Amino acid sequence: MASTETFVQLGGSKVQLLKGGSGDPVVVLHQDVGNFGWLPFHEELSKKFTVFVPSSPGFDKSDRPEWARNVRDLAGLQQWLLKSLNLENVPLIGLGFGGWLAAEMVTLAPRQFKALVLVGAAGIQPKVGEIMDQFLVPTTEYTRAGFHDQAKFDKLYGVDPDLDQLEVWEINREMTTRVAWKPYLFNPGLPHLLPSVGIPSLVVWGKDDKQVPLNCGELYVEALPNARLEVFENCGHYVEIEKPDQLAKLTIDFLSGL
Repeated sequence: MASTETFVQLGGSKVQLLKGGSGDPVVVLHQDVGNFGWLPFHEELSKKFTVFVPSSPGFDKSDRPEWARNVRDLAGLQQWLLKSLNLENVPLIGLGFGGWLAAEMVTLAPRQFKALVLVGAAGIQPKVGEIMDQFLVPTTEYTRAGFHDQAKFDKLYGVDPDLDQLEVWEINREMTTRVAWKPYLFNPGLPHLLPSVGIPSLVVWGKDDKQVPLNCGELYVEALPNARLEVFENCGHYVEIEKPDQLAKLTIDFLSGL
């Protein structure tokens, strides 16, 4: 089932949106390296749901809001996007950086969402380990570090990613710098706000995640009142790429049980 690409206008700026499938809507928010496009994970979800995959403002083909300087700014823009799409009481799925964005969104408007799925989410400062600093290494090295199976990286990007891909990564890294540089990839206030979120929540992690340590997942479950943690063996940060079928089944089963 193919996806369609459209652009939604938000206050004079455009936001890239991929959409596919049929059924009740779900929204998927992407990683800090950007929107991977329509993945097998999205395809599996689309057999059960209508899947919306926006590129966050400032990432990929979406216009950059020059004024946005923190993740809560992006959260407000994403709330605006959902309003423009007439999406209410929807499940929200956040991947990595998108997980942090999703967590901020549900603390801003918990009644707007039916459920929360966080996959390798940033946003919380770990007590054990540390979030990998992507600004100390080339983007190719940073992205490779997110894969337990390097063959999956090679299949997606090639052994040596081309210049167009490197440029996209740099654009996305610049936007990440604007909104998440200091403190780096976490909000110290978020753990204090998450207890207000009572919706059913599923937290998923790759056991071999080298970008965002598993302890962050444990802290999310500790802070969210109605959450559970699932850990995938032999899997890195990009669970949606390394374990697409398993993640899709887990997510569908979770959402179907609500």
